[in-house]
Amino acid sequence: MSEKRLFGTDGVRGTANVHPMTAEMALSLGQAIARVFRTDGTRNRRIIIGKDTRLSGYLFEDALAAGICSMGVDVIQVGPMPTPGMAFLTADMRCQAGVMISASHNPYHDNGIKFFSSDGYKLPDSIERDIEKLIASGDLPGLRAPADEIGRAHRIEDVAGRYVVFLKKTFPIDLSLDGVRVVLDCANGASYKVGPTVLEELGAEVFRLGVSPNGRNINEGCGSLHPEKVSEKVKEVRADVGIALDGDADRVVMVDEKGAILDGDQLLALCARDMVERGVLRGGQVVATVMSNLGLEEALGELDIGLLRTQVGDRYVVDAMREGGFNLGGEQSGHIIFLDHNTSGDGLITALQVLAYMRRKESTLSELTTDFVRYPQVLKNVRVAKKTPIDELPEILRSIEKVERALMGRGLKGRGRVLVRYSGTEPLARIMIEGDDEKKIAEYANDLAGDLRRALGG
Repeated sequence: MSEKRLFGTDGVRGTANVHPMTAEMALSLGQAIARVFRTDGTRNRRIIIGKDTRLSGYLFEDALAAGICSMGVDVIQVGPMPTPGMAFLTADMRCQAGVMISASHNPYHDNGIKFFSSDGYKLPDSIERDIEKLIASGDLPGLRAPADEIGRAHRIEDVAGRYVVFLKKTFPIDLSLDGVRVVLDCANGASYKVGPTVLEELGAEVFRLGVSPNGRNINEGCGSLHPEKVSEKVKEVRADVGIALDGDADRVVMVDEKGAILDGDQLLALCARDMVERGVLRGGQVVATVMSNLGLEEALGELDIGLLRTQVGDRYVVDAMREGGFNLGGEQSGHIIFLDHNTSGDGLITALQVLAYMRRKESTLSELTTDFVRYPQVLKNVRVAKKTPIDELPEILRSIEKVERALMGRGLKGRGRVLVRYSGTEPLARIMIEGDDEKKIAEYANDLAGDLRRALGG
């Protein structure tokens, strides 16, 4: 079996009821995760399971629980809960592992299963490989617990209260949101209860969008993928700020009082400045991915902060933060990680930190983001028949070098960028070109796409 055959960069994911996202696979994943953690020497073994609001969540929740119990491990089911909430609860409730059933920002017919270790961090590659090997070996049926050791499953209905209290503690005790008007879009997803509750308990007046999940409308025309809905509402009700979460609430896009949409790069720059001013930014660097805009790099440079880039994926950002001792990182998509507060991207924590900065500075969000200059980016996907390493394609390397020379001659202080990488889950090559002339970089991207098609038989 090839490495990472089941697990992608963020768990197992696919179309619901189609391999690998089937009840049978969920049962096997439950058995495998329970087996791995049953052998860790811990006596009180239990695994917590949460989900977002997708229709298929019921199917996978019960299949996972059956698999875990069959191996002699207890299960706690908590129902709809944001992904970062599950990271927190796994550690807070002293569970051996946590399971989140979600396909994040994808439409409802997709779903996914991701795991957390007892410390609330996503599983390392080595444990994912152990799980895959167990499933592929066919040994799981012979490892089931005897009848008198079968695990128990029980549901806790009020566990969301723990997460609400935790979120409120990330907001300064000497501040409140009294008088602040907030438009909140929960994407008909996992935050539809906890999101409004947190903001209202801190004093905000909340205008709710995307809080009526029906199993099929998660992320549908709402949330962080469609922040224009929040922008329209902010202007309509004259709100101070807008918050757009995705279906599992681990990412956020925000809107200022004028209706301007702010992505993860802008929020990272703002939060970095806040943390520098308070003297709490560790390591002198912020961690982001290769996709983050040059505008972020320049904004951080103005603060004498470095930018450490990783490959795309919030788990790689977190890994680099832990390795380097940094406490702020994130992605352009709106995954922002504050390691002083939580172990994963948390849209609500990010929004609370931004709101706290606004209150401390007694400024509007637009006033706090005026100095961020975004450079044009062009993104292009090219379907390929094979994924030959880019550094083994001399003709493509020459094409990239040609574009880079052209960019350096056009401005951006000689800092235009070209990035070509393969998708981790699809037969695609992804092109990103950044420069100061959007029309020109679009031409460069088209030329490079043609070269890739000829080289890789797309």
